[in-house]
Amino acid sequence: MLHDQTTDNEMPPRESSPTPEPICGLLVVDKPLDWSSMHVVRRVRRAAGGAKTGHAGTLDPLATGVVVCCLGKATRCVEQIMGQTKIYEAEIDLSAFTATDDREAAREEVAVATPPTPEAVLAALAAMIGWIAQTPPAHSAIHVGGQRAYKLARQGKTVDLPPRQVRIDAIDLLNYAWPVAKVKVTCGRGTYIRSLARDLGKALGTGGHLASLRRTAVGSFTLEQAVTAERLDQPITQADLLPALPQ
Repeated sequence: MLHDQTTDNEMPPRESSPTPEPICGLLVVDKPLDWSSMHVVRRVRRAAGGAKTGHAGTLDPLATGVVVCCLGKATRCVEQIMGQTKIYEAEIDLSAFTATDDREAAREEVAVATPPTPEAVLAALAAMIGWIAQTPPAHSAIHVGGQRAYKLARQGKTVDLPPRQVRIDAIDLLNYAWPVAKVKVTCGRGTYIRSLARDLGKALGTGGHLASLRRTAVGSFTLEQAVTAERLDQPITQADLLPALPQ
């Protein structure tokens, strides 16, 4: 009696598992104090299993708040997001200048016989609204002769950065109790809030440096959508991401 025999070559092919789609989308992170924006990117990349990751706008280590991370093919959205309007809340200390225009460097005290009135502060802020020429801080990441300006400044070298046009849409004075003015700034790309703090002091005849800074929005991306630093200790999957912007 003959029996049907199946050889190895005649075995039906095994169905291969479908290749998962690469991760793609946006993640809003509430950057904590003392983290650099690249620190955020590294943590997001690791949590997302090594996915290609970039950020849409630098935030200084001494600032907190919204950093938009773009993952996978959504890195194509970086420039588009960087061009969107940003909102900050800042505390400006009018009693001293610093070399970095924030509290990283030592205070250079300014004697102020009579503190400016709230009306004077409002008037000085109003003069900064619109398209203005703003000189970036010497301690900034702008390239000068192939090097970052802050590296040259830390070496004690003179850094002369030319003013550039920036757009400031609105500045709201949230609170003022000498020597600190708390403001909300709505502005375009490339605006340095540290420079605004310095220039406010110069306009008022006082000191001026940034005591604290928090970015609350980049375009439509807000703190309400942001994940915390602690969340980045857990895996990031496609379900955690916002959709990429249309190109």
